[in-house]
Amino acid sequence: MAKVQSFEKTEYQQVKADLHRKILDRLDLEKLGRTPSDTAREEVLLLIRNTVNSEAVPLSFAERERLAREILDEIFGLGPLEPLLKDPSISDILVNRYDRVYIERAGKLEPTGLSFKDDAHLMQIIDRIVSRVGRRVDESSPMVDARLADGSRVNAIIPPLAIDGPCLSIRRFGRDPITARNMIENKTLTEPMLELLSSMVKGRLNLLISGGTGAGKTTLLNVLSGYIPNSERIVTVEDAAELQLKQEHVVRLETRPPNIEGKGAVRQRQLVINSLRMRPDRIVVGEVRGEEAFDMLQAMNTGHEGSLTTVHANSQRDALARVENMFSMANLNIPERAMRQQIAAAIHAVVQIARLADGTRKVITISEVTGLDGDLISMQDIFVFDRHGIDESGKVKGIFRATGIRPKFADRLATAGCRLRPALFESHMEV
Repeated sequence: MAKVQSFEKTEYQQVKADLHRKILDRLDLEKLGRTPSDTAREEVLLLIRNTVNSEAVPLSFAERERLAREILDEIFGLGPLEPLLKDPSISDILVNRYDRVYIERAGKLEPTGLSFKDDAHLMQIIDRIVSRVGRRVDESSPMVDARLADGSRVNAIIPPLAIDGPCLSIRRFGRDPITARNMIENKTLTEPMLELLSSMVKGRLNLLISGGTGAGKTTLLNVLSGYIPNSERIVTVEDAAELQLKQEHVVRLETRPPNIEGKGAVRQRQLVINSLRMRPDRIVVGEVRGEEAFDMLQAMNTGHEGSLTTVHANSQRDALARVENMFSMANLNIPERAMRQQIAAAIHAVVQIARLADGTRKVITISEVTGLDGDLISMQDIFVFDRHGIDESGKVKGIFRATGIRPKFADRLATAGCRLRPALFESHMEV
């Protein structure tokens, strides 16, 4: 049975490839390039339907329509990926091989059943993606990062580095950004937690958002950045532009990879240093990965309070350790204690977010950085999520609770006009 299905699939791909070639032979591509895109799509779709109907292929009407749409996607879009890119519920598209396409939906990975014709077909789609943003991928440069028109992040890696053939990963960004209300409805955090975080942003505290890959760090950063007053000048620095700030006074900076000769790269540290000369009220770094951590902390300590950034780490303690490691990459020979003093003085709180076993995202802890205790950075948890296990349907059970500790920065927030309610630190919510 599997062999029959495999044969039918191969036969269908062959029919599609033959029709694709015939249609391309009949198209005036030069004229097509001068035609408005909507008009061109309609003209080509009509030509495809006429060509498909004139061929003696044993396909039903529904299959013919599907074939026509797929060929249209091959000419104007990204082939088999087009229906996936139109589905807003998909957060990741992962092509492990030309015939193994997976997606992530609601935090869970699942196979799609979609397939490219072969490695060459997949390479053609990868080339189409990267050429649109002025990049290239070939044997001399077998790894590439790019972006789709909607801002989705793309990574491609090809042989000889990818053993089983070209590999493509697309991190999607929703057309409608997730709001604070969505995060509360999804039980990512609670109303009191959001009230605290929003007060911290309005009160110009420096926040470090920590979490693993796909935990929702950038989403949370986007939500929290919405509480920055519209009157302030914000400069964002990113490796790949993902932030979607709604304020009017925003300057967006993005790093640049090296060109074909290996020159012309602009690193994140250079952009952070440059941003300090742009008179920012706030600096938002999409993610600190290296020596730019030193310059980010310097900015936080020298008049750019209220800055936000993210870091890859599995706990709030690991997050500070990673920042310390990245600080040392700047090779300034600063004593360990002095480094930790700067970190403790610059970062007021660490927000830990995680993707749990059931695919849901939760803010696990909101922790205040209280200073140095001897040679160690001391912290105290303000809110935590206690996990109690998994129910029959596979959902993680737990409770958001306040620890009852009133943060030391509460007085600072009060002077900034963001007074915290005492009841805020007594809340519990089971999920």
